[in-house]
Amino acid sequence: MSGLRFVDVCSGAGGLALGLEQAGFDPVLLLDNKPVACETLHMNRPQWNVLQMDLLDFVPDEHPHTYDVDLLSAGLPRVKSSATAARVETDEEEQLLRAAVLLAHSIQPRAMILENVPGLVDAAAFEPLREFVRKELEHLGYRLHWFVLNAADFGVPQDRKQGVVVALKERYSDFFRPPLRTVDEHLSVGRALRHSMAARGWSGAEAWAAQATAVAPTLVGGSDNRGGADLGPTGTKNAWARMGVNGGALADEAPGPEADGCPGLIKITDAQAALLQSFPADWLFAGRKTARYRQIGHASPPPVGKALGAAVAEALRV
Repeated sequence: MSGLRFVDVCSGAGGLALGLEQAGFDPVLLLDNKPVACETLHMNRPQWNVLQMDLLDFVPDEHPHTYDVDLLSAGLPRVKSSATAARVETDEEEQLLRAAVLLAHSIQPRAMILENVPGLVDAAAFEPLREFVRKELEHLGYRLHWFVLNAADFGVPQDRKQGVVVALKERYSDFFRPPLRTVDEHLSVGRALRHSMAARGWSGAEAWAAQATAVAPTLVGGSDNRGGADLGPTGTKNAWARMGVNGGALADEAPGPEADGCPGLIKITDAQAALLQSFPADWLFAGRKTARYRQIGHASPPPVGKALGAAVAEALRV
């Protein structure tokens, strides 16, 4: 089998799709409902076929080139239990997950990758969703593999756990193995950002990097209904502070000579946040600073997508 093809929905800034491309898959269609995300995809991969549309409105019959692809992938908005989110928000996220699963009825991919919160794999609150996924996909002849990956185990300088469902048609399922970690030592924030912190001549960059020895907390993109960009809730901000970073806001640029000798916490830029998600340094993000950061925070790190794509490709090529 050559030339593996995939359809990616809820594509966002393209982290999962980029990883799958690196694993040897060619996109037939990428779908997202946000104009700024679609602009990001066009900026970086003008040859990709990007459709701006809500997944709930997508009709595969109107896009027959999506039929019978090798892989359907979805880095979906994070589902939440009803105990931690407003019911309307929970409903919207669950609807998208269910819609992605139902696409298998028409597209009939040989494999599916659904990526979401770790709790989707085994938390009791999500058992109704798991049962829906099992019922719909097993009825179509898929066998399911549920597992949790931590992006830090794949060279991403971030503690980011992701719940993953990989479904393969029965003839391929026994050949699938969840990806194994690709690094023996986690990449720290200091090592990941040392060069960018020194780029404008800040003399404190080396000392800062030497004490920022942990991986980053999970980046969160937040809600479109919230205010400006920050690095997360109070506990997350405290973890950033221990690495000398002010998690309450983003900087417009890396610190320069004006920061020499100034005590206090420094801020990271949205470009540095992208490095913490392991996007290539030349991957561009459309929009203003907050919009760029939200795309980055919501993204799936490309190295995880690459590892998942490689594992699926190995099973499909047997």
